[in-house]
This record gives sequence, C-alpha cells and structure tokens, in this order.
Amino acid sequence: MKMMLLVRGEVGILEAVLLGKQEFEMIELKKSKDFAGPEGPVVLVIMDGVGIGKNPDSDYVKQAETPNLNWLHENALYTELRAHGVAVGLPDDGDMGNSEVGHNAIGCGRVFEQGAALVGKAIASGAMYAGDSVWHELISNVNKRSSTLHFIGLLSDGNVHSNLNHLESMLRKAKEQGVKKARIHALIDGRDVPPTSALEYVERFEAFLKELNADGAVDYCVASGGGRMNITMDRYDANWDMVKRGWATHVKAEGRMFASMKAAVETFRREKPGILDQDLPPFVIERAGAPVGPIVDGDSVIFFNFRGDRSLEITKAFEADELKEFDRGPKPDVLYAGMMQYDGDLGVPARYLVTPPAIDRTMSEYLSNAGVKQLAISETQKFGHMTYFFNGNNSGKFPTETWKEIPSDVCPFEDAPRMKADEITDAVVQAIESGDYKFIRLNFPNGDMVGHTGVVSAVKLAVEAVDENVGRIMDALNKTGGIMVCSADHGNADDMCELDKKTGALVLDEQGRCKPKTAHSLNPVPGIVYDPSGTANACLADVQGAGIANLAATCITLLGFEPPEDYARSLVKVGQACG
Repeated sequence: MKMMLLVRGEVGILEAVLLGKQEFEMIELKKSKDFAGPEGPVVLVIMDGVGIGKNPDSDYVKQAETPNLNWLHENALYTELRAHGVAVGLPDDGDMGNSEVGHNAIGCGRVFEQGAALVGKAIASGAMYAGDSVWHELISNVNKRSSTLHFIGLLSDGNVHSNLNHLESMLRKAKEQGVKKARIHALIDGRDVPPTSALEYVERFEAFLKELNADGAVDYCVASGGGRMNITMDRYDANWDMVKRGWATHVKAEGRMFASMKAAVETFRREKPGILDQDLPPFVIERAGAPVGPIVDGDSVIFFNFRGDRSLEITKAFEADELKEFDRGPKPDVLYAGMMQYDGDLGVPARYLVTPPAIDRTMSEYLSNAGVKQLAISETQKFGHMTYFFNGNNSGKFPTETWKEIPSDVCPFEDAPRMKADEITDAVVQAIESGDYKFIRLNFPNGDMVGHTGVVSAVKLAVEAVDENVGRIMDALNKTGGIMVCSADHGNADDMCELDKKTGALVLDEQGRCKPKTAHSLNPVPGIVYDPSGTANACLADVQGAGIANLAATCITLLGFEPPEDYARSLVKVGQACG
C-alpha cells in the first residue's frame, strides 16, 4: 500500500507542475528571541485514532488503563484540538477527519482545501481531465470498447457528499471526448437539501440531458436510482442490505421499472403520501420494456460522491475479489473509480479522479533549511503518513531528514493489538539518547488500525500499548532535557459504539448490546506539551478554535524558532512571553 501511495503522490505533484503551480520563495526561519531551544530533541508523538470521547461507555481510550496520559492531562500543558471538518480542510464539520488530511494539516501548519472545494477546482481548472489521468483511462476504455460510461452518486447540490454541478461538467466533457453512451444512477437526496425537493433536481437534470442529447450524437440518460437512505449509501457497515439493493438496482438493473426518473418519483409520492426523498424505493428506467443501463463487462464506472463515509461500501462491492456481506453474483469486469480516495489506509478506491492537494512550505522543509536534523518513524501502516503526507504529499526526503520504517505484522490487527509500538519506541528512545536529532516525529497506529476492527477488547489493549510507550518516551526526555508534543490526527478508539445524535446515548441492538462503530470520530483530540526540565518556560497561548494544524507552529516554537507568519498559531508561548 505504501508504494501505491507514493506513486499516486508523484503523479499528483507532476500534474501540479504541469498546470503551472506557483513558484514561491522559501523564507528561512528566524531564531526566537525568547527561547534558544531545548538541550534534547522535540518529539512529536501522533497517537493515531486516539481522541476524546463524548460518552464514556463508547470511549475505549477512557476505558483503557492510561496512567501516563492521565498524568499528562493533569500535570502537563493540555488542551483540546479539532481534527475533523473545516479544521482539516474538509467542506463541512459533519465530515470526519482522516489520516491523510490530518497529517497534511499537522505537517504543513495550515489548512488546505480538501473534498468539495478541491474537486470543484480540479474540474474548473481542467486538472481532473488533464494528461495521463484516471479520467483519461476511463474514457479511453469506453471509447475503445464502444461500451458505456456509468455515473453513480447523489443527485443534488448539497455539497456535502456530492455536487450536481460536478456531474454535469463530467458529462459535458465525456461528450466532448467522444463518449457515445452514458448512464446515470441517481441517488435522491432530501438530507443535505430540503426533504421533498427531489423534483427540482430531477427536472433540472432531465432538461440538461435533453440538451446534451439534442444533436443526436450521444445517448445519455438516467438508468436507475432510489432514495439515499434506501439504497447504496450505507455507512459504518450499519445496513449492507442497502448496498445489496443498490447493487441489484444499478448493476443488475433489477427492480420496478419506469419510463423516467420523474415518473418514478411522482408515482412513489402518490402511492405513499408524505414519503421523504431519502426513503424513496429503488427504480429502474426502461425503454420498450427493457432496462436501459445495466453495468456489464467492459464498462467504466465513476462513483461521483467525494465524501468517503457513504462511499466505502459500494466501492468495496465493485472492487473486492470476494465479498461476504451479500451475494452480489458475478462481478462485472469494469474500470471503477471514485471521485476521491475514500480511505488512504486501505488504498480505496484503487482509482480516483482528484489527487490530494499540492502543498508547499511544510514544517519539514523549513526545518531542513534551518539545518535541523529530523527523524520520521512509524511502522508500515502509517509510515507513508509520517513521510509522504506529513511532507505535503511529497515522496522525497528533505536534506536533513532520516526516515525509518518498522515493518508491520501481516495479520489481523485485533490479533496483535500492540502492533509495533514497542519497536517504534525502541528506535525513538535510541534516537533521543544519541543526540543526533533535534526533531523526531512518530506515529503509533494502534488506536486507529485496531479501532477499525471493532473488537473492543483489542482496542483497549492497543490504547494501553500506546500509553505505555508514551511513558517510555517521557522517561527518555526526562534524562536528555527534551520536550514532547503529543496529539492525534483524528479520533477512532474514543468512539467505538453508535451514539444517538440527539441524546448521545448508546444505540443498542435487539440483544441490548451497543452497535459497533469502526469509523473515525468527530471528536477532538488531545494537545499536550510536556517539558520536564522546564527550560522552555512554556505556557498555553490564547488560541481560539485551535486544531491540529496548530501543532506545526508549536513544534517550531519549542525548537527555538519563530513560526512562519501564515502558519496556524503556536499553542504555546515560551520564555519571557510567559512572564
């Protein structure tokens, strides 16, 4: 997986260069007037997936034995940081953070647009369509085979999961590039837009398709659809029957047939007055009694939602060689792509249209230019995050950096929940004691990777392993006069059960057990500064709405430099600034 990330990253950077990415002048860091830096190193510890939960019964960070983190909460400089939504460049605060955007924010000290804004700009600039892109691969496939280009996604302009403007732009481009046949599988919204607004979008889109088809050069039409809470857009493995219904509707073209999408919506409303758009049943569009758009071998398929949580399961149905969640029948041999990458940890999907943002002037580059020797370390599962993503989607090392990868176990994470936390810490302690590095950054993947399994007994052990090894790093810094900055890229282990959105109570199944949740959380994460020698004379700064992007300036400040002016502010003041 790591190699796939690096290859895709190199393509994204090359695209940015070809599109005329602005040149910039690297401004060197200035030495701080208040603090010359510690005797030992500054160590940035990223406890992946370790957030601050809202309900103790769902928070397996709180339920774990964490004497070191508890001590730090009471005795070190401690605050809470935002690690999701707009704080990491996502379009909405309902968007959970992830390891990719989290490490981007931490490493570059600023918030770069992700999600909706990034897709919109990639389309408007032409970057999505340029060069030897995934888009080009999909289009070439259908043109070569005289097959069909399919689009599946949410038909609205709510801009939370998708945007109808994106779909219309892609269809125009497909016609321009010679695609003769396109089929759209439309998921009706009613959650991100008014609950019974479907016909506004249906009528707009059908008029748009009529215009595209007017010259007779193409055959573009809606092939299937249904309400987003009825088919396809399940999340968190909550109801795979939704995906099963979506698969039958979109791929197999099985279901109740109608002459048009408008006819389907109007019929369902007559039959069940008061039905909400999100709950509309599935439908299939027919001509002369036959479905117009099953998905078959040789086709290309684009899932045009950009948000990941409700995209992962249908993506798995298209990509997994074996699928245990439902009997999908023969999997069509198609080229499948998502609008964006939905899970960087898993490398899902294999193809996606919009690459991560091009990021410049990262903390690593600034520190390298200042001559600061740096060590980046994790095990395989998060090595790319501490290197490639941390350095702004850049696969190359800066001159003063050393990268060290600890090979991950090849087994289910719940079977070895300590993962390689001990081995990572062995190497970090050795590096601290050597005096060779002034800045060390590391990632403990346990809280996230074991958190994704949903096996809560293993999650507790995973968090306890992280806590134990944070304690070992503290001990090493006690001896060397260093400083630790400890945080996370997002939550996960802190939110292992579904919670009622209104009350915050556990959602229970028929047996009275909490429904497991394996996705990232929307919770804040800790922001800890531990300076055992007190040499920095640090105190918390008054930073409103702080997020994990503030960690870069914090580390730079504790190293004895003034952070760049456009970085998110340091969480701490040092030296005489604290009185």
